[in-house]
Amino acid sequence: MNQKNYYIIDFDSTFTQVEALDELARISLKKHPDRELIYKKIEDYTNLAMEGKLSFGESLAQRVKLLEADENHLKQLIKHLKKKVSSSFSRNAEFFKKHADEVLIVSGGFKEFITPVVSQYHIKKENIYANTFVTTGDGKIIDYDHANPLSEEGGKVKLMQHLNLEGDLYGIGDGYSDFQLRESGLIKKFYAFTENIARESIVKKADHVTPSFDEFLYVNNLPRAISYPKNRILCLVIGEATPESIDLLKKDGFSIRHKETFEEKYVADVHMLLLADGEHIEPETLKRAVKLKTIGYLGNAKRLELQTCTEMGIVVFDDPKHNPRNQNFIPKRMIDFMNTGTTYMSHNFPNLQLPRIEKSHRLIHIHHNIPGIMAKINTIFAKHDINIVGQFLMTNPTIGYVITDINAQYDKALFKALKKIEQTIKFRVLY
Repeated sequence: MNQKNYYIIDFDSTFTQVEALDELARISLKKHPDRELIYKKIEDYTNLAMEGKLSFGESLAQRVKLLEADENHLKQLIKHLKKKVSSSFSRNAEFFKKHADEVLIVSGGFKEFITPVVSQYHIKKENIYANTFVTTGDGKIIDYDHANPLSEEGGKVKLMQHLNLEGDLYGIGDGYSDFQLRESGLIKKFYAFTENIARESIVKKADHVTPSFDEFLYVNNLPRAISYPKNRILCLVIGEATPESIDLLKKDGFSIRHKETFEEKYVADVHMLLLADGEHIEPETLKRAVKLKTIGYLGNAKRLELQTCTEMGIVVFDDPKHNPRNQNFIPKRMIDFMNTGTTYMSHNFPNLQLPRIEKSHRLIHIHHNIPGIMAKINTIFAKHDINIVGQFLMTNPTIGYVITDINAQYDKALFKALKKIEQTIKFRVLY
């Protein structure tokens, strides 16, 4: 019998992008004359506890004392937090639905605002463990339940000891209280979640650093919304690009390296290139960049060997008219291609623009434009009993570009067969 796995997930700065008590303070103290000073005190108490420099119990007591909040403020907070769910958790809602019995939210935060947020993601209310507020008859928050172990230092450890779950436990969080579970031996592995904040004192103690929930699912071979975590996709920025251009790529989750030149050590592993105007890549270097999928050129791409790019299945977006808005427009085209396969307005590929289809898997096949390739592709799908939801083909004199959406579970034998088709240039699973 297989050992059952449990996933112990933190809430603040993990499931959500923010620290909820800090956000509640900004709502409740909005009109307070000393609000900025109080905000700072609350944030300091939060960080000291998260870094293990102050006991959690002391930090919590001091923060709640400063809040001056009521139930109306809580309603505003909940509405705000629903918009602040971490992107990688939000896009993997299907995982929580399928693993509802194994996912636990364990937080030093409060059920009053945690439950309405995480319940949207099929997380069972009985699997949400957090503190609770004490209020007066008119709804003013005056204290919290001190008998709850999660209000104390080492509270997560005490709770998990009490639950005594049988199976392998995996912890995901950003703070010291999450690491304490690993230190106690109660969980098998601790994953430091850094999508929103990276605390160096916690990162260095983690079994694995996970910049996104996609990364956690990937390394544990669990079902996920995207096939390959974006934090593992290397995007090189070469030359003078605007900070806005770089921030767009960074915010979408790609791993960014900004260099003056295309250094040899990156050639074999680069997936994306953003080149400043005037930059040049030698054709022989391009040929060795076997993982490269797209190039964004902030100028006229005539300095690139476009034929080599096309033959290697590299989609090029450029800015021949030097339009100032293209400092952002080109990175957006690269992002759209990596996320959906859209080649709209590319310089060298057939232009294909299509929506994301929910509850399906998207496969990309790039091949030399030779008659009969589509028949071979669909014969392979038929042999593997794959139901095609949608299929899109565009060609130019050099290549054929096929996107296929399927709704069936697939196995790696399907991928191997598609890659082996003669005249295949590149094959990729998007999600």
